Amino acid sequence: MSKQTSFTKHERKLLPDFRKKINNSESTEDVKKFFSYTVTSLFKDIMPEEVEVEFDDIRLTPESNPPYKVSRRLLAVPAFSSIWQDSDLSNVLDRFAEAALNRYRRLEKHPEKTDSKIQRRYENR
Repeated sequence: MSKQTSFTKHERKLLPDFRKKINNSESTEDVKKFFSYTVTSLFKDIMPEEVEVEFDDIRLTPESNPPYKVSRRLLAVPAFSSIWQDSDLSNVLDRFAEAALNRYRRLEKHPEKTDSKIQRRYENR
C-alpha cells in the first residue's frame, strides 16, 4: 500500500474565505474566477518551487465530469503529476468544485437576482 499525502489542512485554511467569496459572487463568471483564484493559491502553497502554477492552469467547467480542468501543461510537470497521483488533491478539488457548482447553478437559475444586485449597486453611487 502506497503512502498518500493529505492536503485537507490546506483546504480547511482556504475554505472559509472561498465560501464567503462565492456566496457574495454576483455572476457565474465570478464563481469561476473565485474557484480558479482559490485553487491556484492552494497549488502555490503546496507545490515545490519548480512547479510554476498560473491562473489558467485550473478552471471550473460545470458541464464536464469532473467539473474542473487542470491544464495539460501542469499535468505534464513530473513534480505536479507525482503529487496529483499520490495525494488527496483531486478530492480536495472535487469539494471546492462542488461548493462552486452549487452557487453557479443557483445564479444560473435566477439571473434576475444577479441583475437586480448589479442595478442596485449602480443606483447607490
